[in-house]
Amino acid sequence: MNVVFMGTPDFSVGTLEAIIQAGHTVSAVVTQPDKPKGRGGAVSMSPVKEVALKHDLTVLQPVRARDEAFIEELRGYQPDVIVVVAFGQILPKEIIDMPKYGCINVHASLLPKYRGAAPIQQAVIDGCEYSGVTTMQMNEGLDTGDILLVKKVKLEPKETGGSLFDRLSSVGAELLVETLTKVEAGEVTPVPQNDAESSYVKMISKSFGKIDFQKSAVEIERLIRGLNPWPSAFTSLNGKMLKIWDADVCDDILCDGRRQEAGYISQVNKHDFIVQCGQGSLCIHELQLEGKKRMLSDAFLRGTAVEVGTQLGQ
Repeated sequence: MNVVFMGTPDFSVGTLEAIIQAGHTVSAVVTQPDKPKGRGGAVSMSPVKEVALKHDLTVLQPVRARDEAFIEELRGYQPDVIVVVAFGQILPKEIIDMPKYGCINVHASLLPKYRGAAPIQQAVIDGCEYSGVTTMQMNEGLDTGDILLVKKVKLEPKETGGSLFDRLSSVGAELLVETLTKVEAGEVTPVPQNDAESSYVKMISKSFGKIDFQKSAVEIERLIRGLNPWPSAFTSLNGKMLKIWDADVCDDILCDGRRQEAGYISQVNKHDFIVQCGQGSLCIHELQLEGKKRMLSDAFLRGTAVEVGTQLGQ
């Protein structure tokens, strides 16, 4: 098939590679414009662009995919299908209707659950038993198109947003290639989504990771895993930001026969320390204090005095 690929971040790369390896012709790759990155402001290209250039593919970087000039340029490639994986712009009807087989999207959730920008992190944060990937026939709505194929993935007990990201990227690449084969052969029957079962997740910002210790230890532990490696769950210790990278739920620890208030450190051990939550407690195993590198709690405790009764988040 003659494919135009549209994608931008790391999650999209595996699918582009899989399309190439499957023998399809990728006539153009569309990705977001280069952006300045870091303190020096050096211009950085997207992961998808890097891979496209490695394969000597034509790269298009429209500021607005809705611009008539870009739409006409895209039409010139006469794609059989447009594959969209986390491109980052909403496509107009002219593009959606352009190819013979339409636009096919790879979405990292079991649609209609978790439409929107952050389905991977949300699945971990919500404690889902399963996540997965859906290939979808795109329409003008936000992740509302008909379902083509679905692949379920069982979450591991200590699944993080990062580990699930990697797993679903690989699954999505395989599922998309299978989808193209079956669509071309007429072996797929699109299934409309049940809007009554849908949920929408917004884009995650850094502030989303601020830990509220009034919540249960179970909720906080899932937040920590879901936001690892980005943007990370955080609190503060003695006025400095403290990122929490790994923790386990544990029973409450009584101090002088009573339960500590939420956010207070209730026990300090040789290798870890325990923080009281609204329900249950968290045993902190790995963290990162502002200005320091990420480290295990035992290394942190050897260099930083932490006392029972210290309140986090102040």
